[in-house]
Amino acid sequence: MASPSAGKVTISDLARRLGISKASVSYALNGQPGVSDSTRARVLELAGELGWYPSSSARALSQSRSDVVGIVLYRDPEQIGAEPFYMSILAGIEGVLGARDMSLMLRMVDPLTVPEGQNRDLAVYERWAGEGRVDGVILFDHVREDPRPPLLESHRLPYVRLGVGPEIAPSARNSNLTVSQAVDVATVVQALHERGHRHVAFVSGPVELLHEETKSAQIVDQAARLGMTVVLCPADYSADDGGTATIAVMAGLAPGSPEFPTAVIYGNDLMAVGGLQALKRLGLDVPGQVSVLSWDDSILCRLSSPGVAALGRNVADLGRNSALLLLDLVAGHEPRNMAAQPGVLQLRESLGNNPFG
Repeated sequence: MASPSAGKVTISDLARRLGISKASVSYALNGQPGVSDSTRARVLELAGELGWYPSSSARALSQSRSDVVGIVLYRDPEQIGAEPFYMSILAGIEGVLGARDMSLMLRMVDPLTVPEGQNRDLAVYERWAGEGRVDGVILFDHVREDPRPPLLESHRLPYVRLGVGPEIAPSARNSNLTVSQAVDVATVVQALHERGHRHVAFVSGPVELLHEETKSAQIVDQAARLGMTVVLCPADYSADDGGTATIAVMAGLAPGSPEFPTAVIYGNDLMAVGGLQALKRLGLDVPGQVSVLSWDDSILCRLSSPGVAALGRNVADLGRNSALLLLDLVAGHEPRNMAAQPGVLQLRESLGNNPFG
């Protein structure tokens, strides 16, 4: 397992020099539990000094591991490439994996290419599990009666669900990075209420996604408690569809009429930017007649004219923490839930007071 540059240095040599067992050296070098942090640091320091590195293929064979984490995104690949949210998530995941000399296997499954009657992206997980291609997977875009967790459980493949509600409990091979929609909804709706908005619109992502379904219901409930009303309009997360949904929401409504939404919340930054352009085409001033608020913050929101107010969060941290949760599972640690930090409202020019109230 020694590298060519290391001569005859072996695990036994490292163990003898440090006065510890060969098993402890192996645990430390391969990132396994069973040694203290101080011992792991001593082993890695000496290995680095001697130019010794474990063979990745031998390590994977001896541990029945691939040192690969898998992600399947069930989305249009062109849309993924344009969405800053996913780019930041993947950057956070890659940061964790790269520091541990592990790899990310990413597959994009375009829903339009899946034959009618076929189950989403399950074939990819089946193949990965059967071939031992990945040590575990991170799941996005959860739906009701999601078929992926039962499949992964049956194959004994560790997985992390990113973005589920805090009420979802971990299982034997599953940890969760949870997001409290209730907290974020309260932040957004309260901000609009304080500025006098009483009738607003929510342009959501696809309603079959559990987090969008939950978010829509909670926005309606929170608004009702504050004496507000909400009109819902689902879209597909793209800028074009955000603009189309905005035109549908505003069609035939006169500014200042009871049915006219004085603020529009968008489910992501792309739809918010598309909606902003649509409002301009309709001759509506932002924020003079309509306020705009995005659920996700990004450089698109900061560079728009006017700048788009948004619910900001450290998206790269979501990726980092989901990767760390998965690597803990792979290493044999207990499954657990980790709560993501709630979003913080980023105030920009697109968010103003209700001009008609």
